[in-house]
Amino acid sequence: MSTTKTALITGASAGLGRASALALAARGWDLILTARTLDPLTLVREATGAMAVAGDVADPAHRARLAAVVADLDRLDLVINNASALGPSPMPRLAAYPLDDFTTVLATNIVAPLAILQMTLPKLQAAKGIVVNISSDAAVSPYEGWGGYGASKAALDHLTAIFAAENPDLSSYSFDPGDMRTAMHQAAFPDEDISDRPEPETVVPALLRLLDTRPPSGRYTAAGLTVPR
Repeated sequence: MSTTKTALITGASAGLGRASALALAARGWDLILTARTLDPLTLVREATGAMAVAGDVADPAHRARLAAVVADLDRLDLVINNASALGPSPMPRLAAYPLDDFTTVLATNIVAPLAILQMTLPKLQAAKGIVVNISSDAAVSPYEGWGGYGASKAALDHLTAIFAAENPDLSSYSFDPGDMRTAMHQAAFPDEDISDRPEPETVVPALLRLLDTRPPSGRYTAAGLTVPR
């Protein structure tokens, strides 16, 4: 078996997914990257030397392609479920939330991560690996207008906790990165200047701290992880 660590990252073409891929590649990791948009994913692939598989994680056919890639891996040490759907923008209150859109949000934010974990579990167990599901403060704070996204991330937090209880040989984390200057965050606030939000790269040291120290499985925030200077 190869001694080089391998990670699968979804939503890897931009934001925290891209920043995490670049950081792990700099550490010598092998990477399997996926995202819906081909051109930016190709740029990340070229920067990291990763294998890139473009597609939507909510699409079962795309997940089948990923499963075939994972089956051929010598090892899999880490899965980062970063791909997320915000829902409609501007963000509607729950009383007017289009149910088709809500179904799409749930398919991307909770069904797809579970499907990814189901297909990667044997490889993760063999490596005693790590699961990181990207959460949000909207999972725990009831912001008006964030009902669809927040409900999906609350469900993801609980799914992560149960997955950890059922797989104690793995380290399973919900990771809340906090506000970041991303396209998704801009879509949540279409009429606001979000240039004061930190870049995703500033969150990566906290994520790496989580991977390096492997605390007990649970929910962690970037702000709560102490990063040595």
